Amino acid sequence: MLIYVVKAGDTLWNIANSYQVNINEVVQLNGLQYPDQLLVGQSLIIPTSTTSHIVRSGESLWSIALQYGISLQSLLQANPLTNPNLIYPGTHLRIPPIVHTIQPGESLYSIALRYNTTVQALALENQITNPGMIFAGMTLNIPRPKPTIEVNAYTYQSSEDAVNTLNAIGSLLTYFSPFAYMIKEDGTLQPFDDSEMIAAASSQAVVPMLAITNFTSTEAGSNLANVVLSNPALQERLINNIVQVMDEKGYRALNIDFENVLPEDRENYTQFLQLAVDRLHPKGYLVSTALAPKTSAEQGGLLYTAHDYEAHGRIADFVVLMTYEWGYRKGPPQAISPINEMEKVIQYALTTMPPEKIYLGFQIYARDWLLPHVQGQEAETFSPQEAIRRAVQYGATIQYNELAQSPFFRYVDEQGRTHEVWFEDARSAQAKFDLAKRYNLRGISYWALGYPYPQNWVLLNDNFNIKKLM
Repeated sequence: MLIYVVKAGDTLWNIANSYQVNINEVVQLNGLQYPDQLLVGQSLIIPTSTTSHIVRSGESLWSIALQYGISLQSLLQANPLTNPNLIYPGTHLRIPPIVHTIQPGESLYSIALRYNTTVQALALENQITNPGMIFAGMTLNIPRPKPTIEVNAYTYQSSEDAVNTLNAIGSLLTYFSPFAYMIKEDGTLQPFDDSEMIAAASSQAVVPMLAITNFTSTEAGSNLANVVLSNPALQERLINNIVQVMDEKGYRALNIDFENVLPEDRENYTQFLQLAVDRLHPKGYLVSTALAPKTSAEQGGLLYTAHDYEAHGRIADFVVLMTYEWGYRKGPPQAISPINEMEKVIQYALTTMPPEKIYLGFQIYARDWLLPHVQGQEAETFSPQEAIRRAVQYGATIQYNELAQSPFFRYVDEQGRTHEVWFEDARSAQAKFDLAKRYNLRGISYWALGYPYPQNWVLLNDNFNIKKLM
């Protein structure tokens, strides 16, 4: 897949014609609601054997060619540069495919062995319906090996909507986490109707993961967590209730999302995590936690102090880094998940735990702030698809922040008010996937399903093999 950024004067027809691809496929892959109204700065996924690379600091054309297993000459041919010795971070390069010319006596099997791929992948990449009908002199595009990762997704959708989403994208998920069972002060759990979505997850070979939490959109949950975590008897009762729910409903993993925990409950939280592992592991259940996005052990504040990265990384099977919400709905407008800040969190996490324990958090929604921003004024949250719809409606030009690797735009509404919108597109999704690959992380965790974002799922499938545990 290639990511193309729309320029002034572009039409979908001339873009598709330029790359010799089917225009309807471009519309479908990108979920285009207004294919005749492309926006300057809008990113499109083009279904070609060419891929994209965003230059990072310290990279050279030679190192990039080596990374993708191609010659420097072929990289230069695909990217006519004024000065090949001078490339800048943020530059988008086209990476041409690896091409193999079939020699006499070769088969798809022998070629697949040579390039560490499979006959099926070769056939799919080159649209070969009969693997026996190949001949000397024929050229093949060689699919690049894809890393295998795990993928989790939280949702607070209705049961019906969650089932529909699972039926659509279940092939791309390892875990599915309905959000969430609220803990109560007596150590019990507040249940909700999750039976249909658990059944739908299982039908898609997706592991249902029980998410428990102490907070709501209106309650920080600090005192609630304190009541339970500071009382060993209540901790035990909570674990008993967790086991009962998992046994009865078919959950196979637990995700503990305790936020705004008081600093004095830090050790209590760690003890509870160890208790959960000791009780659930003998039953074959996994235990994970959601961690606030810390960048150092000393980072203070209600959100961070009680989250002991070293302890969670040591005790839990894996952790979800909540690398989102810099662009908080009640804060000033900015990228919700800026890549430069996400990377700092990963780098700190890797000083306390191995990469195979880390899921990178990925938010899949957009936000619209009124300007000038008034502290406490809440931004509107919606899907990336809605962001594009608004940009089309108001004739906005989409800009891209290279540091944050995030798109944004401004518009003026019918009342004359200025808005600033930050959202996700193909470029920002690819940047996050590149980050996960660069640090060899265990997986990606989405917060949260229910916001249409077709480009993400196309690119997720293009970048990774998704591990299934069922």
